[in-house]
Amino acid sequence: MALYHFKNFQMLDPEVGELLGGREIVVDGNTIREVSDKPIKLAQADVVDCGGRTLMPGLIDSHVHVVLSEVSLRNLESVPLTLMTARAAMLMRGMLDRGFTSVRDAGGADGSLAAAVETGLFPGPRLFPSGRGLAPPGGHGDFRRPGETELGCPCCAGRRSITRLAHGPEALRLAVREEIAMGATQIKVMASGGIASPGGPERGQYSAEELRAIVDAAAAAGTYVMAHAYGAAAIRACVEAGVRSIEHGSGLDAPTAASMAERGAVLVPTLVVFDRLAHEGGFLADVAARIFDESCTSIALARAAGVRIAHGSDLEGSAHAFQSEEFRLKAGVMPVAEVIASATRVSAELLPGSTLLGVIAVGAAADLIALDENPLADIEALAAPDRHLRLVVKNGEVAVRRCRTGQKGSDA
Repeated sequence: MALYHFKNFQMLDPEVGELLGGREIVVDGNTIREVSDKPIKLAQADVVDCGGRTLMPGLIDSHVHVVLSEVSLRNLESVPLTLMTARAAMLMRGMLDRGFTSVRDAGGADGSLAAAVETGLFPGPRLFPSGRGLAPPGGHGDFRRPGETELGCPCCAGRRSITRLAHGPEALRLAVREEIAMGATQIKVMASGGIASPGGPERGQYSAEELRAIVDAAAAAGTYVMAHAYGAAAIRACVEAGVRSIEHGSGLDAPTAASMAERGAVLVPTLVVFDRLAHEGGFLADVAARIFDESCTSIALARAAGVRIAHGSDLEGSAHAFQSEEFRLKAGVMPVAEVIASATRVSAELLPGSTLLGVIAVGAAADLIALDENPLADIEALAAPDRHLRLVVKNGEVAVRRCRTGQKGSDA
């Protein structure tokens, strides 16, 4: 395992929201061994001179879909599993290239993809899969064609879809157990309609009893539930049932925001997906523009109530290339320091081993990125990684190098 000595950088600590000078870091294997405000002397370490750049924790995206190489979800049925896997590997490589060292998949990925990354078969961020999201028959997430009674093929676990159909408390408990058995680290539920759903995105989909059954089954397995939810009523039902993270969350109102804060629920806005849809035109443009505006209002209400806000993108197909745009959009409605915290320490709270991720501290995972600009002064440092991201270290290994690194006396 490599021993690295990082020096000559400005350390961005998301906890305090400012740069700290005069620090040096030792990475031993996959762990940060030492963080010092004094010079460190090591005989054998590879010295990485960061050239005065900004060094910060690796980024975390709490809402991605690594198997969605197609914009139209119905097209997944024509993609063989081997091709879907190869495309997922390409999408994850792109995420790592943008500085994301951990991602939480919000439906579609299973434990085998996470294992492929963990064992080094694919280069990519740590993957925390949700398996297939739970959706009710006839609701958002039911991708059956007219006349079909089943969603997908039982032989391949319905991989043409990012969801599975289930309703009723007992069937939902069984579905939760099965997804966890296939490697899900958390459970996804479609708690409301979607942007193109009949009846609108705010239409609720599960009863309070069904939502509690999902939450209870996840808790019994030692994990939690993330919910696709639009509109105050659907969000409120999820929060009251014990759902931990609210995905998208447009249409939030002040009383529901207060309830989220009281119960410790996290909001995961995904502005970039609505911004892309609004600007691309088509029949979804108007509703996407409305949801974008409502999402910005939800962020303001959540901040006022003290709700923790994490970072998500929710892109599909070629739109994955715009993943980092979320930073620019969030900076329009949140202080930059909070935007950075949302993609590091707050998003880390939604991942197993959260104390090891999203921070630069002794004992933490050695996930680091180096930028040639200070993102606290200019969010473009994160929004345009192709221009500003110079180094990505994931789990103690140099994953992206757009400069000289890893040799004694080298310049990062």
